[in-house]
Amino acid sequence: MKGPHNRARLWALVLAVLLLGGGATAYTFRAAERTAPRARPAAADPAFTLDGPAGRAFFRDTATGRVARQDPDVPGRARVAGGPVCDRFHASGSTALCLQRRPGVPARSYALVLDRRLREVRRIALPGIPNRARVSASGRMLSWTMFATGDSYATAAFSTRTSILDLRTGYLVKNMEQIPLTLGGRRYHAPDVNYWGVTFARDDNRFYATVATKGSTYLVEGDMRGWSARALRENVECPSLSPDGTRIAFKKKVSRDVKAPWRLHVLDLRTLREHPVAERRSVDDQAAWADDGTLAYGHEGAVWTVPADGTGAPRRLVSGASSPAFPR
Repeated sequence: MKGPHNRARLWALVLAVLLLGGGATAYTFRAAERTAPRARPAAADPAFTLDGPAGRAFFRDTATGRVARQDPDVPGRARVAGGPVCDRFHASGSTALCLQRRPGVPARSYALVLDRRLREVRRIALPGIPNRARVSASGRMLSWTMFATGDSYATAAFSTRTSILDLRTGYLVKNMEQIPLTLGGRRYHAPDVNYWGVTFARDDNRFYATVATKGSTYLVEGDMRGWSARALRENVECPSLSPDGTRIAFKKKVSRDVKAPWRLHVLDLRTLREHPVAERRSVDDQAAWADDGTLAYGHEGAVWTVPADGTGAPRRLVSGASSPAFPR
């Protein structure tokens, strides 16, 4: 009887060691998560700021994930690195917005509000995968879109959550689906409503965005003070308001090909007439306005520009880049 008892005690000892080891390992992982350094939010170079001459292009360097810039007056148009690591980036005025996805199970994401020196001033934890980021011309209003499920607009199985943050008041709209929507002249309710791609007017009150429901997309005009949104036009995605406030750049679905469904267009808000730009490739991005006459957008690992009036041809602005922004 002595042998079996010894064997039983031995197995009990082995099991206890394994359990303790597993607990220690889990604790180590948790501790590592707690103590792991966050991506550096401040610019490494003190001179790396949003200030500077007109025409500076800021963007996400796809090789490092860090924010970089290209100065038009630098010989060779060399890029200058120094910003934080971001998955999506935008900047205007003296404010920048950095959407950052961090590893883990489940993965974590954050919206980092940055000052003009790209130093972190606020951090907001977010569910989902970063997708769109926008800052109003004054730098007061911020918006971001996260994929809650799915990771592409080209598939039917996606859901988004879009938020708006007013830096002056501190008010955060966690989900734009709270805003009353008018569609076809009537108050609209549906469980499948999704918003994405916000762009702000210069008054920091009016905004435009995409709303999707029942297989269709619409351009909506919103009123923050009036707490309302109304659909203006069908088949408009990822709107971007021109600096002069007269036109909307957007991607329009022109094909059922899920790999290449869109083409960039520009809509005149006064006449509601639209025209395609010279970029004929399918672009899945929320275009930025480099100036009143030029669009910039990410496509196939580079940032491109094209005239907004439909003339000319696409031109590569910078390789290995995405999320273009032109702070004014």
